[in-house]
Amino acid sequence: MDIPVFLFTGFLESGKSSFIQDTVEDPNFTENQKVLVIVCEEGEVEYDVTKLAAANVAVEYIENEEDYTLEKLNELAKAYNPKKVIVEWNGMWRVEKLLTTAYPRKWQIVQMITTVAAGTFEVYLQNMRSLIMEQFTNSDMVVFNRCDANTNIGLCRRSVKAVNPAAQVYFENADGSEPNKDDQLPFDVKGDVIELEEEDYGVWFVDCMDDPAKYNGKTLITNAQVYKNIKFPTGTFVPGRYAMTCCADDVRFIGPLCKSSIGTDAIVKTLKKGDNIRIKAKIVMEENNFYKGVGPVLYAEEITPAKAPKNEYVYFN
Repeated sequence: MDIPVFLFTGFLESGKSSFIQDTVEDPNFTENQKVLVIVCEEGEVEYDVTKLAAANVAVEYIENEEDYTLEKLNELAKAYNPKKVIVEWNGMWRVEKLLTTAYPRKWQIVQMITTVAAGTFEVYLQNMRSLIMEQFTNSDMVVFNRCDANTNIGLCRRSVKAVNPAAQVYFENADGSEPNKDDQLPFDVKGDVIELEEEDYGVWFVDCMDDPAKYNGKTLITNAQVYKNIKFPTGTFVPGRYAMTCCADDVRFIGPLCKSSIGTDAIVKTLKKGDNIRIKAKIVMEENNFYKGVGPVLYAEEITPAKAPKNEYVYFN
């Protein structure tokens, strides 16, 4: 049976140790099995080794990057025979080393999580861009913690999605609560016009379906791909994107129904399935058989050709 290895990256005082401490203190994670935590950086939070030992969690330290070797890991595997492994990586060490080091037999990397202190993010972005982008590029999940009213959530999310569209991005306030849902969106919902970056289509679509009243009467500007079906009424199509929930086997086309208007009637008739377009449309919540009830219907005001998206899929986070 494979032994899962969870990798934690992030700079000093980014919240790695607190995240790991909470994880290993959760009996649903440990499942009464031996857990080994390999610490490559001592942060502001010190592990209570005695308390963790009582929970069947061992903590070992590796102080130098050159000591992170297969030989050392084999030594730890033999000493502890863990059923789960957590590695707290030093934020100043290259992630390439973490990912390319050979691991003991049956040890399998299953997830990489990066933690970021929101208050210092922009400083690191300016001064250590290559290191932090390397972390983002390889992460499955990025957690921005200690957020406050000054946190530029849009910048944080875009910085991750620009290099890793599939990464899940989460935000947490200093008190552990989540920021207001609207503040977490990568686009402004307060104005009358919502203009989407191509990677944000999935986030918008999910939020629009969850909270349709918020978007009623607003204007949407976005790039999309055309989906047509012979069952659709004349003058209608779906401007959407292929979305991946978790893997290549879970891909589907998402998007709202769109109707032509007087100015776009002729254009809609010429559209073919798979065409890439830029569309400006009014969002109206109305009853439609497409939704078997009330849903968002776009009324196209402008449609122009567009380039194919840089990334084939969009994601929901």
